[in-house]
Amino acid sequence: MEAAMGRTLIEKIIKAHNGGDCTGGDLVWMDIDNRSARDFAGANVVGNLQKYGGNFPIEDPSKTFFTFDCNVPANTIPYATNQHIIRLFARERNLKVYDVDAGIGSHVVIEEGLGKPGSTTVGTDSHLNIMGAVGAFGQGMGDVDIAFAFKAGKVWFDVPESVRVTLTGMPAQGSEAKDVALAMLREFGSHALLGKSVEVRGEWLDQASLSDCITLSSLGTEMGAIIILLPPNKQVLDYFGMKKEEAIFADEDAEYVKEYNLDISGLKPLVAAPPNPHNVHFVSEYKNTAVDGVFIGSCTNGTYEDMAYAAKLIKGRKVADGVMLKVVPATRKTWERMLHEGLIADLFDAGAIVSNAGCGGCASGQIGMTGSKEIQVSTSNRNFAGKQGKGDTYLSGIGTAVASAVLGRIASVHELGEV
Repeated sequence: MEAAMGRTLIEKIIKAHNGGDCTGGDLVWMDIDNRSARDFAGANVVGNLQKYGGNFPIEDPSKTFFTFDCNVPANTIPYATNQHIIRLFARERNLKVYDVDAGIGSHVVIEEGLGKPGSTTVGTDSHLNIMGAVGAFGQGMGDVDIAFAFKAGKVWFDVPESVRVTLTGMPAQGSEAKDVALAMLREFGSHALLGKSVEVRGEWLDQASLSDCITLSSLGTEMGAIIILLPPNKQVLDYFGMKKEEAIFADEDAEYVKEYNLDISGLKPLVAAPPNPHNVHFVSEYKNTAVDGVFIGSCTNGTYEDMAYAAKLIKGRKVADGVMLKVVPATRKTWERMLHEGLIADLFDAGAIVSNAGCGGCASGQIGMTGSKEIQVSTSNRNFAGKQGKGDTYLSGIGTAVASAVLGRIASVHELGEV
């Protein structure tokens, strides 16, 4: 009898959640640890539950919750109405609501220790696959599927095939996790990894912080991947107070439909120019492009570490005349820490506008939209036409964003030394 083939990380996570011994292409039912819906589409989830479920019980109210992050506080009547529909339903069913002051739902799930390594989370957020940052399963799904997850505590899932990407070498000083993610977008575009579970490994990942991992995994959707799954390193395990044996990892003999190597040795800062996230070039190619605004935040670059780096770079400097710098921390806890440590003051003194926690302009939210012909540098994950307004958006890391705000043009973090 042949020995059983080793399983990939996503296959082992699914198996651990009663999905059985599965492989790419299988259709499974899997248990879900965290069932969520955000203010966008959350009211539709409630509507589906009321339409199809009647007076049924929620499978486990302690694992079921709503997150408000797209438009907080609501600045349109439809958003305000939808949010309150959710609040009323949640009160009736004794469900938790992370309301308009909590921050980005995916970050809150990690911050609260709910989306720990090896766990499963679903919701109405298309970037909920960010859970891959901690070696966990996360997936955005339609409102009908999420309504069913609320009721049954499980979902059906078409197991994706797995590929593995090995990052070799280390980036140049001044480059960030965003530059690594953009390098992957430049290499793979939106089709090579389409529909795949992507496991990443390499020297850079071994030393990456939780913030770095979040940035990389948050761009999986833009690569067309189902999820970018990162085996949790020591920094991630320490964050959750977990030992290595408590997490889930791929088997040593796991087989992948394809394996890639990407050399990031000496990688320099990159930007994704309009009209899409995989139109990636070196920052230096756009040094003559004047900017009107800069947005720092989103699920991609809104962590405390991102905010602290931005504040450190801009302290003692000034935002260029005619440039609007908008900063939106990912969560209330991050905002609170920035407040008590003086980072808000550093940003304010430099001329930045600091908003409450949330998605900000990335989700047509409370801050950060662009007007026609406006040019913006943004640390978010999408720059499709209309996503952040009618202007042109260039995606970058924190260093490039701050340098661009200070110099009034697209600039590398290395150029701040000349100011």
